[in-house]
Amino acid sequence: MKNISYVPHHAIDKGRWDDCIRKSFNGMVYAYSWYLDITCPGWDALITENYVSVMPLTHGSKMGIAYLYPPFFIQQLGVFSVDKLSADEVARFLENIPSKFSYWEINLNVFNKIAGDKYKLKPNLTHELDLIEDIAVIRKNYSENHKRNLKKALGNNLVVHKQYSHEEIIALFRSDRGAEVTVWNENHYDILRRLLQAAEARGCLHVRAVTDANGQLLSGAFFMDSNGKVIFLFSGNSAAGKLQGAMLFLIDAFIEENAQRNLILDFEGSNNPDLARFYRGFGAKECVYLQARHNRLPWLLKWYKK
Repeated sequence: MKNISYVPHHAIDKGRWDDCIRKSFNGMVYAYSWYLDITCPGWDALITENYVSVMPLTHGSKMGIAYLYPPFFIQQLGVFSVDKLSADEVARFLENIPSKFSYWEINLNVFNKIAGDKYKLKPNLTHELDLIEDIAVIRKNYSENHKRNLKKALGNNLVVHKQYSHEEIIALFRSDRGAEVTVWNENHYDILRRLLQAAEARGCLHVRAVTDANGQLLSGAFFMDSNGKVIFLFSGNSAAGKLQGAMLFLIDAFIEENAQRNLILDFEGSNNPDLARFYRGFGAKECVYLQARHNRLPWLLKWYKK
């Protein structure tokens, strides 16, 4: 049985870490050191010998209490491994989380199952679409509603762009859905900008935008790829874009571009029924990832965090 060691941030060999994520059967872009450095500076880790299996510990502190949490722009983390993982091995990683972290909420990845009932587990949904088939086969599995709306969108003289201003797409989100998201602040948008710049420098960012015939931006999206998976990370859509089916048109164009590749499109959600219905409309399959919670807080705070 492999030994699991707690390694503080300064002692992590990031070259070996990234090599592990690259070779992992369940590697994801979220788990690379550069991505973690931007979303949760100072993250620590649990690591087995020779970096065969690793688990990021994304931590914060409030009122002197250290805790683990899922950072913005990271849907799944948990245990990543070059070798296959059993439910018992995942549980062992959780058991080795240092006791100094009094409270934690950890979003595991879809390949992490947990043995036993020691932890409070919450199931979350993401939706994944296998792009290995021909585009005609993929579109055949679209919902009737998507097929109908895509046909309408195709008559709107929409144009897809593979290069577009990051700021304009972010502004599009902020003027629409972002205006209703109260948990976002300027720091979160700065993190997003740094992520986009870092991914672009590494060649794993894909920008897509849709304009009307007059060049007006209707919708835009950022995709990131690694380890045979491309993640639908962020998007913006205008009121006019919604009327003209611009986001549906954008995603369909991205699917067509990548059809017949050994690639999974991860829509990165959602527990929201309306978004889930939209993603399922492309023929995407529901996948469950677990959030594990543990509470070692003093009794009064423990009651508050139930």
